[in-house]
Amino acid sequence: MPKDVLRAIAVLMILVLPGCATMNDQQTNGTYDPLQPMNRAFYHFNSEANRWVMTPVSNAYMAVTPRPVRGSLTNFFDNVSYPNVILNDFLQGRVVQGASDIGRFVVNSTLGMLGFFDVAGRLGLKSHTEDAGLTLARWGVPRGPYLVLPFIGPDTMRNTPDIALSVFTNVLYYVGNPIVTVPLSIISVINTRANATNEIEYVRRNAVDPYVFTRDAYLQHRNYLIHGKHLGLSSVEKLMLPPGMPVPAPAKPRTDPPLKLPRPWPGRAAIRRPPVPGE
Repeated sequence: MPKDVLRAIAVLMILVLPGCATMNDQQTNGTYDPLQPMNRAFYHFNSEANRWVMTPVSNAYMAVTPRPVRGSLTNFFDNVSYPNVILNDFLQGRVVQGASDIGRFVVNSTLGMLGFFDVAGRLGLKSHTEDAGLTLARWGVPRGPYLVLPFIGPDTMRNTPDIALSVFTNVLYYVGNPIVTVPLSIISVINTRANATNEIEYVRRNAVDPYVFTRDAYLQHRNYLIHGKHLGLSSVEKLMLPPGMPVPAPAKPRTDPPLKLPRPWPGRAAIRRPPVPGE
């Protein structure tokens, strides 16, 4: 696809991001959170909904659904949503990766029985993570403020177009039969929540400020995906510290003096017996 066409598509998607283009580097690359009061309110709402609704439901789901079944369902839902990855491959100009992802989708949809089994992964066709937010980032669109959306969770202004795009690129959207799509959509939400149980429990037990921890972890993960899946150690360390605490400077290498070798033990000839009186 010509680059001019890709740029035109990117410009059209930018129109849904009012005000983002004027933000400086500190706003777009740091933890820019001007909507924190609203975000905290939505975070509290999501936490309560998770506590009283999703946690009991997901626990019951895990109790009656064996782990292999949950794994197959995860593969299926990943596969039906994979056209979104393929589309963003080409929007980013990643033609080779896009061709590989098409092959992955076709193999898993056929040999993998609609995606319940990851046959493509066994054949060496790796899974990729691409979405509209990563596409806009690749074309230089600023990140915009951090958002917490009701029932959705962490997001940023730049990623919001993916909410709609992921719906229209999902295979289930074109099934058209609510008797099939509605139950599958509900199962997808419950299965996703069940898969995140360990992470949610970790944040609940260990985070000094769960909101800040979740925000920083999400933004660092997005940076990890944007910058070639490379995350500096200092960024990882930030997630493990209380809010506001600076990352300690790396320890300087030790410069201990070299060990001195012990003096050799004198040979037999070098040992002189003191004279004995009367000899």
